[in-house]
Formats: sequence, C-alpha cells, structure tokens
Amino acid sequence: MTLSRRLRRLWLDVHLWIGVGLLGVIIPLGLSGSILVWHDALDRTLLAKRYAVSGPAGALPPQAYADAAQAAFGDAAQLIQIRLPYKAGDPVVAVGRIPGPPGPDGRPRSLNAWIDPPTGRVLDRAEVAKDFSMALHRLHGTLFIPSVGRKVVGWLGGALLVSCATGLWLWWPRHGALGQALHWRRGPSTLFNLHHLVGFWICLPLAVVSLTGVYIAFPQTSRALFGVPQPPAGPRGGPNRSAAPLAHPNLTLPDAVASAQAAAPGASLAVINLPTQGADPAWKIQLSRPGAGEPVTVAVNDTTGAAQAERASPSAAGGGPDPLSAWMRRVHDGADMGIVWQTLLVLAGLAPTLLCLTGLIMWLRRRARRRAIMRGATA
Repeated sequence: MTLSRRLRRLWLDVHLWIGVGLLGVIIPLGLSGSILVWHDALDRTLLAKRYAVSGPAGALPPQAYADAAQAAFGDAAQLIQIRLPYKAGDPVVAVGRIPGPPGPDGRPRSLNAWIDPPTGRVLDRAEVAKDFSMALHRLHGTLFIPSVGRKVVGWLGGALLVSCATGLWLWWPRHGALGQALHWRRGPSTLFNLHHLVGFWICLPLAVVSLTGVYIAFPQTSRALFGVPQPPAGPRGGPNRSAAPLAHPNLTLPDAVASAQAAAPGASLAVINLPTQGADPAWKIQLSRPGAGEPVTVAVNDTTGAAQAERASPSAAGGGPDPLSAWMRRVHDGADMGIVWQTLLVLAGLAPTLLCLTGLIMWLRRRARRRAIMRGATA
C-alpha cells in the first residue's frame, strides 16, 4: 500500500471514529446551537407577555422601576441590577438576587422582572435559569456537566474541527477533477453523494463555528495563543456576581445615578448595578454616549459618593474585554452579524446531524458488505 493510500486510510479512520464516537453529543450540540442563533426571537414568541410594552420609551425615573421590581420580588429576592431598554420596544429588566445556595451551575440564583417603560407596570416575573432558552444555553455550553462541562464542550469543538479538516481531505479529488467533484453524482449511493456534497459546502462555516467555540471554551489559553492580553483580575466593569448585595446602601439610587452622570456628561443611562458586599462597595453604572461604540462604566463609591470612570465595558454580545474575544463571541453566536451569516450558522448546526447519520449508515453498510465477502470467501 502506498504512502498516500495509508495516509488516506488514517484520515478516514479518524474522520469515522469522530463521527461515530461522538454521535450522541455532537447532535445535541449542533441542534441547540441552531436554535440559539435566534434565541431572542424564540423568547419573544414563547414569552410574549414579557415584551408587551405599551410604548417605545419611558420617562419614569430609575427609582420607579426599582420600586416596582422590589415590590414584585417581595421577600424572594433583593434588587441588584436594572437594565434600561437597549432599543425602542424593549422592556426594562430588573434582576434580583435570591438568597440561599447557588444554582446547578454554581452561580447565585437570580429572579428577573420585566417592566413596561412608560408605566412602570411589571409585565412578568421569573427565574430566567429555568427558561427553555437558558436550558438550551446550558446544554450547548456545558452539556449539563457540572464544573468541567465547558471544557468538555471545548474539546468536542476541537474534535469537530479535526473532522472538518479530515473530511475536506477525503472529499478532495485525487486526480484533480475539482469541477466534477462538485457534481451530485460523486458516487453510486444517494447517501454517499448527500454526505460528500453537504459536507463540502458546510465545511468552512462549521470549521469557523468549531474554532470560535474552542476559543470561548478556553479563553485564557486562546488569548495566550493569539497574543491577546489577559483581562485584569476582578470585576472592574461590573458587579461582583458572587458577592451578596449590600442590604442597606449609604447612597440612594437617584444620588448614585446623579453622581455617575456628572462624571460622564451627555451620556444616557444603560445599566445600574447596585453595590455588593465587600471592602469597598460601589455602584457600577453604565452610560452610553451618542455615537460611541461601547458604554462607559462609572464606579460610584457607596461611602463617599465619589465617581470614577472605568475602562469601556465589553459589548453585550462580547466574550471579554478585548476586541478579538468579543468578535469571536459574535461570530459564534451570530449576534448582529446579519441574516446571511445567521442562516449559515443554523445550517452549520443542523449539518452534523445529517453528516453523522449518513456517515454511520454508510459505515454499517460497508461492514455488512465486508462480512458478506468474508463469509463467501470461507464458504
């Protein structure tokens, strides 16, 4: 057997065992990823009452939303964050911390309230972690595996990237007839032709999704490999998500907001994070400037009321404070990437199911033919 044939056999075995061995996890990862491309539209369809606002904008002060949210929470949660509408037609979203042990993912449990901006009426109250879309996020991000699930998904993304590379190698025509290789009738079987044609056309988008998924799963290693500086330690751009909220802040919400706006004249409120317990509790208030890409975060010391602008916060869809990590997250999720790329992401999520199943059937048929030949040879 020549070297090229031995190499081809090796790539075929690697490609085959990745598809067969990881069949049970690649399919749910791909399908959940396809659905999550349009998770906002899914939430608005399944949970329409949360978005049934009475008008495009609201003139109520933040304190009105805080009062409405805390009244809706009651004793079940303490308010820790208020997110004002990102665009016209969005509700105000208030987040409360639920006391007690953390959730299954190790994070503190939270309760959300969706509020009508013009009237301050609470539209809905729910623990978001129990929503269907959040269950899909946990499935796609961790496979519901505690602690190490994110790393497991990252290694699966690496395996899928290898599968794309070996699949392209196996697809590539050995005699240079590239144009003929793109035709439907590459082989005698419909499954064979379907596997090879779909595999070729989805190979590049699927490889991009796999690569960005690996980057997201291993952010520190990925930043080091790409020469991107690691983010500074500590939650500078937002609240300490593991710390309990301060029971009785020294500053009132209006005073904290006024201090932050004085430090960033002309900017409009975006997010208000109430202070959490610690050595130096502070309000973290994000403000948006017209024409600026990212909001500025202002820390307001809860003891002195002194305000200081911090570094720009990562984008809402971003994966970290550096532009590359934010871009990797946007490409992987499809956020603000346009309908063409979002459609490709959906197809890239559906394709592994088709490719795994057709590949498995071809493999089983090949084994059956070999056994039949061996029985005939020994007869």
